[in-house]
Amino acid sequence: MRGKSVMLLAGLASLAQANELNLYSVNTGSYVYHLTNNHGQYTENFENHFFSVERKFSADSKYSLLLGTMNNSFNDRCLALGVRRDWYHSGSGWTFKGVYGYTGEFFFDAFEHCGDHGSYKDFKDATGIGFSPYIYHAIQYNFTDYFRR
Repeated sequence: MRGKSVMLLAGLASLAQANELNLYSVNTGSYVYHLTNNHGQYTENFENHFFSVERKFSADSKYSLLLGTMNNSFNDRCLALGVRRDWYHSGSGWTFKGVYGYTGEFFFDAFEHCGDHGSYKDFKDATGIGFSPYIYHAIQYNFTDYFRR
């Protein structure tokens, strides 16, 4: 009987861990194109090397917290920290989402040049920290719902 109890507890623990794991996602790409004043001087297309880990607040939450890194328009490595909100989900795989966050310097050496140029430098001159607020909206399509189970 004791062996069955241990097996049951182990099964429940793994189920809880699996459900917890479902709250996480990894984002590995972002496309950026500058519409104005671009004469080839900006880091664009997929060259920003965006990478983040995201965690939903709960299984049914429309909100999640995002932590990652990217190269800004001047090819300087920055920390990315934000909140994502799913504004609309069609039920057929389409989601309209928004990310609202901070992209800028952090106390690790890898991020020390993030505030050296552009609006990042303007904020650094005004506040002492090189950053830029980011507002990002996108339409996302999930090819399969397998990963949402």
